[in-house]
Amino acid sequence: MKSTTYQTKGAAEIKDISSNKRQVAVYLAKFDNIDSDNDMIKKGAFTKSIQERGPDSPSNRKIAFLRWHDWEKPIGKFLTLQEDDFGLFAVSQLGTSVGANDAWNDYNDGIIREHSIGFQYIQDKMRWIDDANAPAQGYWMISELKLYEGSAVTFGANSETNVVDVMKSEDKVEKAVKISNEIDILIKGLANGKGSDERLFEMEMKLKYLNSQMLILAKSEPFVKEHSPIIEPIIAQELFNWSDVISKF
Repeated sequence: MKSTTYQTKGAAEIKDISSNKRQVAVYLAKFDNIDSDNDMIKKGAFTKSIQERGPDSPSNRKIAFLRWHDWEKPIGKFLTLQEDDFGLFAVSQLGTSVGANDAWNDYNDGIIREHSIGFQYIQDKMRWIDDANAPAQGYWMISELKLYEGSAVTFGANSETNVVDVMKSEDKVEKAVKISNEIDILIKGLANGKGSDERLFEMEMKLKYLNSQMLILAKSEPFVKEHSPIIEPIIAQELFNWSDVISKF
């Protein structure tokens, strides 16, 4: 049985960015697909939360717009929260705090590409569906969730750079391309030099992390997940001298 404590899960979908209004249009969740938690969220799952604590509700505890699910880092507010056939759609207004300005720069530099929700399961609003075609031979059908917040996240839980699950050479090449693209985005972001020192430092650390992942990927051998050998840890060395790269900006 799933825990009804606070949970998070993500979705990658940015629809539009309005530079003159500092607004972004995004999807916070998708409907009718089985996610990595073996959940399938159904349309209508957020209706009650939106009615009770959405942008148009009288509540003074509205659904929050955060960064990294950190309640001490609100970056704006939701102007729109609504369900359509695809998922939970949101229009967000960025604030003017340092954190909000950093997030806005991350949107414009292409560093924020994913969003995630903070929520609570409701025990009697979910049921297990047996399905032989599903990854776990079934999934949880979720008809209602208690939504607390939507968050802008950077690259989302390292899912794009998980090199352990490489199963064939084509996957390995695809992973390398994704990591390389992320490195390019971060270098361009550093070149712009916008935002707080904290933002620039986080981008530098992300570059170092992606560099180490690229090195591990280069040294890894394809394997079948069910019979994977024990992989000895690899001490990552920098493929690039990031201090030289960063000093140019």
